[in-house]
Amino acid sequence: MGVQLVCGLFLLWDMLGSLLGLSAPPIAWVYYELAQIGAVIGLLFGMVVGATLLLRSTRRQRAAEQSLRLASGAFMEVLEERFVDWGLTPAERDVALFSIKGLSTADIAAIRKTSEGTVKAQTNAIYRKAGVSGRPQLLSLFIEDLMDDAPLGAHAKSAA
Repeated sequence: MGVQLVCGLFLLWDMLGSLLGLSAPPIAWVYYELAQIGAVIGLLFGMVVGATLLLRSTRRQRAAEQSLRLASGAFMEVLEERFVDWGLTPAERDVALFSIKGLSTADIAAIRKTSEGTVKAQTNAIYRKAGVSGRPQLLSLFIEDLMDDAPLGAHAKSAA
């Protein structure tokens, strides 16, 4: 970008000088022409480098989005496997999913068009079947499934 800036400023100075009649110290026309050619080449080089970096950035973004989609799909697979293992009813599955998403009991009841008491009863059944005592423990079950079993120190060593 610095090369492009210098080249662009040179050409702008040259054109404004000609347009406004500003005089510059005389230099041989060969050097003057070489400076203009160099400025144009610098601008073209900057465009090529910019386009290359844009393409790389776009590829990385697509790869990151694909990884996120895969992780999201993996999380949904883990949810479904656990729900089947616990023998949750379809209503309990809905309540469990909404609960994991962070919705309150009142919000879940409103979405499902049931009473809060029904949602609380279903939530208690989910906790009992999952062997946990509350929402944080329920969520931690799924996080553990998605995390690597290696200790945190091993990740730091492998990254170094």
